[in-house]
Amino acid sequence: MERNTRALGYLGLARRGGRIAVGEESAGAACRSGHGRLLVLAEDAGDHTFRRAQSFARSGKPPVVTVPFTKAELGGALGLTACAIAVVTDAPLALAFVEALGEDAALAPVRQVLTAQKVRIEKRRKEEQAHRKNVRRGKK
Repeated sequence: MERNTRALGYLGLARRGGRIAVGEESAGAACRSGHGRLLVLAEDAGDHTFRRAQSFARSGKPPVVTVPFTKAELGGALGLTACAIAVVTDAPLALAFVEALGEDAALAPVRQVLTAQKVRIEKRRKEEQAHRKNVRRGKK
């Protein structure tokens, strides 16, 4: 149970940090714009929601994870009454969420994709920081 609480805590942190899109419309918009890193579905979401999530995943390429939480539990972590679908837009936070879900074999490919994204983001941040440092010193 502690593992589940920790995973839900990451979703709450993402909500407070503005790193998550909640609901079908905003999740679809985040996926279509390419900002979606992980599409999260509640286990008791309807068939229509599952089909919509698959459509969003094809358009924006985020991995889809069905979590072992109900819509009420997922919504409670996000400060809502219920939530069936959400998209995490921050790769390191999405990776932390997936790792908090546990060592499930089905999550291994998702973990690999998110790890690669996290490495790319860290590399870009270091390059950008070095560039700013060079600009301040007058180098190209």
